[in-house]
Amino acid sequence: MCNKEYMVSKELHEECGVFGIATLGDETIDVREEVRYALYALQHRGQESCGISVNDRGVITTVKDVGLVPEVLTNEALETLPKGQIAIGHVRYGKKLNSAPLNAQPLFIRHANGTLSMAFNGQLTNAVDIRTEYQNKGIIFHTETDAEVIAYTIANERLNCNCIEEAVKRAMDKLEGAVSLIVMSPQKLIAARDRKGFRPLVIGQLPNGGYVFASETCALDVVGATFLRDVQPGEIVEVSEGKLSVYQEGVGDPTGLCIFEFVYFARPDSVIEGQSVHVARKRAGELLAKAYPADADVVIGSPDSGLEAAQGYAAASGIPYGTGLLKNRYIGRTFIQPMQSQREESVKIKLNPISATVKGKRVVLVDDSIVRGTTSKRVVKILREAGATEVHMRVASPKYTNPCYFGTDTGKKEDLIACKMTTEEIIKELGVDSLGYLSLEDMKKVAPDSHCKFCTGCFTGEYPIDVTKAFAEDKFSKKIENK
Repeated sequence: MCNKEYMVSKELHEECGVFGIATLGDETIDVREEVRYALYALQHRGQESCGISVNDRGVITTVKDVGLVPEVLTNEALETLPKGQIAIGHVRYGKKLNSAPLNAQPLFIRHANGTLSMAFNGQLTNAVDIRTEYQNKGIIFHTETDAEVIAYTIANERLNCNCIEEAVKRAMDKLEGAVSLIVMSPQKLIAARDRKGFRPLVIGQLPNGGYVFASETCALDVVGATFLRDVQPGEIVEVSEGKLSVYQEGVGDPTGLCIFEFVYFARPDSVIEGQSVHVARKRAGELLAKAYPADADVVIGSPDSGLEAAQGYAAASGIPYGTGLLKNRYIGRTFIQPMQSQREESVKIKLNPISATVKGKRVVLVDDSIVRGTTSKRVVKILREAGATEVHMRVASPKYTNPCYFGTDTGKKEDLIACKMTTEEIIKELGVDSLGYLSLEDMKKVAPDSHCKFCTGCFTGEYPIDVTKAFAEDKFSKKIENK
């Protein structure tokens, strides 16, 4: 039988950022600083905790805690780490039940054949099965994360093979769901990605010939690395003895990249699977303007991920673009705040209207998505209070109607506003004059330069892999919570 305490927290999904660097012995590079810079660039992917593991001639040391990068990875904290030759880093967010320092990554473990540290982005759909199997064998889990399940799986496979990369390969064959993974052993740096390619992972090269792996290309830019290519779905890549090599080739048919990377998660200056995120979001706005025109005076975007779509809408519609909302840059992203009460409070101080842009105007407000509706409702209210005479909301993605089982925390189906209300009811709830969503057909057109197909399960309920186990876990969690 499944462990009940774990099942309660199994709804706690992760959307994270990972980074790894191997310098090839160049002593002029401080891997601690390079990873910290990269995690600054990836901070948008997780604001609950962060950490760094450094490998100094086979000895791995880790610093991690709950908090933002500048709060956790201070100069004093980095001084406790050796300078090292290889390092990995992680930014993470979680919900209230697993927001604890123990759940922060990178995750370091000692196993029968040595040590490893790993950073993981994604979510397993068979985590409970694997965890229960190991618990029945007497293995004790110290965290509530899928990362520990993965680490123990790798360690277990390492008992039966001669190298860490083969252990990673065997583990990946057993893991189901979304896995973008960086593993650091005493001698090697390894990157692996699941066969559907749910979460992004890229390879870059440093000027000295060293290599880096990262969730997004924006992290390559800040450390001066040149983008080489994406880690292919199903591929395992290693850096060892100064060389980058492929241990297992990719499947050649990527079909599962999360479309929400283009809608919301990725930074606009990143390139995901060959597609500029900035260009994709502008294209979404253009398509939205054609499908849902509005008689208005100004187009504004909801910062930050709605700005490019608003620019595209304005260009296609001929309505002037304006800056109507100012974002407090010191407030985190409300969509990934752990608790609903935190999201509501954050919205109040996160955005402020620019009255000169919206007062007395008919406003088109473009946002990337509406998930729960908390942020949208507040934004409309502050625009009304600032003097907007009409607010026409345009959403650069389809209705969000289904939970994600691959690493995006949106809560349960009943938390999603589009599942509870019709379009007319949402218009009334948000206080807008009209509302238009990007169609699924147009959503699939926003990334024409991409090298893959997409998972659109959050819009359609149809997923690239079977989610029956994950769905059953969510239902089981709900029953326990209601007791």
